[in-house]
Amino acid sequence: HLLFFLLFVGPFNCFASYSRATELFYSLNEGLPAGVLIGSLARDLRLPTAAGQHPASLQPPLSFTLASHGLGGQYVQLDNRSGELHTSAVEIDREALCVESSGATIFGGSAAVSSSSPSPESCLLLLDVLVLPQEYFRLVKVKIAIRDVNDNAPHFPVPHIHLSVPENAPVNTRLAIEHPALDPDMGTNGVQTYRLRDNYGVFTLDVEENESGERTPYLIVMGALDRETQDEYVTVIVAEDGGTPPLVGSATLTIGISDINDNCPQFNDSQLNVTLYGNSSLGTHVATVHAVDMDLGSNAQITYSYSQKVPQPSRDLFHLNESTGAITLSTKVDGDTPRLHRLIILGNGPGCIPAVITVLVTIIKVMMRPPEVVPRFIANEVEGVVYLKELEPINTPIAFFTIKDPDEKYKVSCYLDGDGPFRLSPYKPYNNEYLLETTKPLDFETQQLYEISVVAWNSEGFHVKKVIKVQVLDDNDNSPVFSEQLIELSIEENNVPNAFLTKLHATDADSGERGQVSYFLGPDAPSYFALDKTTGVLTVSTQLDREEKEKYRYTVKAVDSGFPPRESIATVTITVLDKNDNSPRFINKDFSFFVPENFPGFGEIGVISVTDADAGQNGWVALSVLNGSDIFVIDTGKGVLRAKVSLDREQQSSYVLWIEAVDGGDPALSSTAKITILLLDINDNPPLVLFPQSNMSYLLVLPSTLPGSPITEVYAVDKDTGMNAVIAYSIIGRRGPRPESFRIDPKTGNITLEESLMQNDYGLYRLLVKVSDHGYPEPLHSTVMVNLFVNDTVSNESYIESLLRKEPDISVEEKQPQISIEPTHKKIESASCMPTLVALSVISLGSIALVTGMGIYICLRKGKKHHRAEENLEVQIPLNGRINLHILEKKPVEISNI
Repeated sequence: HLLFFLLFVGPFNCFASYSRATELFYSLNEGLPAGVLIGSLARDLRLPTAAGQHPASLQPPLSFTLASHGLGGQYVQLDNRSGELHTSAVEIDREALCVESSGATIFGGSAAVSSSSPSPESCLLLLDVLVLPQEYFRLVKVKIAIRDVNDNAPHFPVPHIHLSVPENAPVNTRLAIEHPALDPDMGTNGVQTYRLRDNYGVFTLDVEENESGERTPYLIVMGALDRETQDEYVTVIVAEDGGTPPLVGSATLTIGISDINDNCPQFNDSQLNVTLYGNSSLGTHVATVHAVDMDLGSNAQITYSYSQKVPQPSRDLFHLNESTGAITLSTKVDGDTPRLHRLIILGNGPGCIPAVITVLVTIIKVMMRPPEVVPRFIANEVEGVVYLKELEPINTPIAFFTIKDPDEKYKVSCYLDGDGPFRLSPYKPYNNEYLLETTKPLDFETQQLYEISVVAWNSEGFHVKKVIKVQVLDDNDNSPVFSEQLIELSIEENNVPNAFLTKLHATDADSGERGQVSYFLGPDAPSYFALDKTTGVLTVSTQLDREEKEKYRYTVKAVDSGFPPRESIATVTITVLDKNDNSPRFINKDFSFFVPENFPGFGEIGVISVTDADAGQNGWVALSVLNGSDIFVIDTGKGVLRAKVSLDREQQSSYVLWIEAVDGGDPALSSTAKITILLLDINDNPPLVLFPQSNMSYLLVLPSTLPGSPITEVYAVDKDTGMNAVIAYSIIGRRGPRPESFRIDPKTGNITLEESLMQNDYGLYRLLVKVSDHGYPEPLHSTVMVNLFVNDTVSNESYIESLLRKEPDISVEEKQPQISIEPTHKKIESASCMPTLVALSVISLGSIALVTGMGIYICLRKGKKHHRAEENLEVQIPLNGRINLHILEKKPVEISNI
């Protein structure tokens, strides 16, 4: 958003000229990263580069320079050649740059930050840019308006706001909250609304906006208030801005209900009866009246006074303390003093009708003076209360008491009245002197206060009582005591950090600081357990893993604040309860088992080992077969894999199963493993002869066929593998004119002619071929009849077929063929050519040289063929292949030495 501004006295005019001073105006959001394009000065000033020329291509080239690197210059980067203005690595923070309320410009050389124009909400970054060289010289005023984003949440200047509301405030009373929330953002990004998190049904908030746009929250009273019912309301005030999404800030708002004088003094009783002896001394306490006012402060101040109905003699006889309500004897009682006095006392409160109580004082006439008890305290005594430390030794003296008769006419005795470990005994050798002392150590925790009386009476039966209070002072003689010495806890594993375990509780019978207990972990506690020393709350800061450690045992201490401090120790045991957080785990991800084929059904193939680190039901594992369940079954408990049926390698040589292990948790967890079952071959298939296809087929062999020429072959396959599929061929029976004329290769099954055929060798040859494998322990075999008809032509096929239908009389040879499985490289000797040479020499001596050359040529070809056969003796046996028998079908072929 690029705007061009040229400032004159009149309105703004938008045009560009590189011959006059120009002002450019840009705007961008605050907080942008470095490298954001603000604008191109060359383009926006319509300098010659606008026609497509690069500033550096001009002669001389244009250059752009900041007039001064002041405050504003640190926020931008100016490309001196292209004139492009980008944001720098220093992030622009609008709230830090511009002081909204001041409207002033903060100058930094030729670059400045301004918030005074063009609007009250504007925040301008001012730059002076020089364009050179001289022919393009100008001073460009660049103004960059920084737009506000909602990057600041409202915040209150104080975390606690206190507001006072009188309890008689009428409904709809409005009170301004003095500390409104602040938000450095502008406009709608500033504070918009306020709300109370809890209004107690008697308060609400309203917001008023003044002429300058400031929003002030007001508390509005929506119901009746009564300080005597509830004197304080504590809630949270929340301020929310108008950004998207809105941001909030909060503070604690305490609303105190101030008191008004809406209660008057009240006495609990309407009449009080008191008896006073006539010989009582001046200042004797007669009674105390007490009224209560529910208000506070000056509204609850009560003064006491006599009613006008009280006669003056009674007023003179009894003094009334107007502040405390205490009534004391102010003049001596004599024979003329009335025996009954009705004292009407008023409890006066500000602006209230006085409360009234009547005190009836009856004076008992005494003919003699009672005995006197005069104490002299040895122990520390304050206002009649004796303070003794606990554990003081036996016979600790408390006080001397002197007992005497004022009239010196009567014998006076005394005794101790009250319970407690005290004794009052005569103190020899003095008369009427008694010593009060302890009889056993005092225990603050057993009893803190004793009230005993020293009673004196004379021979006339008149007695007097001196009350003494003994306050036992506490000493740090008790250690803290845990409620349980063994604290047994449990927590589920995978707990949230800082999880609550328990709150320890120890008591100390001592008082004050001596009874304040602090809690500490023992030295054997792991570092990730925490114990709050004040509250005793025990937490664990990290996640516990039962599989890593199931039980924890350590000590905790409770220490009091006495001097010296005393402590006690308890033991904490924590059992980590199991959660189903571990899947079953196989010992291996892949299992392989080798099983001989024809393995009996339900025989044990192998054991699948699986574990689960969880405990109890979560650690129970059930195994199942995901695929192939119609053939295989697995024992869930023992993991034994079995096949339901006998397996045949020739039908399928291997099986891949997926076993699933599922634990007993809720929800259950599972894992899978791959099982590969490889069937080991057993020699259970004899060789299958594919060619010749029938014992009734035959092949024509021409008499001119040269020795060593291939005639035909026997081709067989074996469904087994390995040695069980290595096939050997042998002729075990022969019939014909010269049956030894043919031989079979034990490895390839190729049948070749051994010797030249003569005239008398014509006829039908029947060769019984045995095809045997090398299986262990017992090789299997098949037989096939190979029929060869030696003749020039087949003139009578029906005759040959009739010969084939006859059962041949062939004697079976038991010689087994010998095959070397490993390749050998024996030298093949050339077949002897001597018989051929002799025959040729007999026929024609003249052509001996020609015949000899032909014989040598034929022998060399035979030697090469035999040598190639010996070099390819290694048998290749497919392990998992399937043989297409249709491809291997062969038909009789006519062989000749063309």
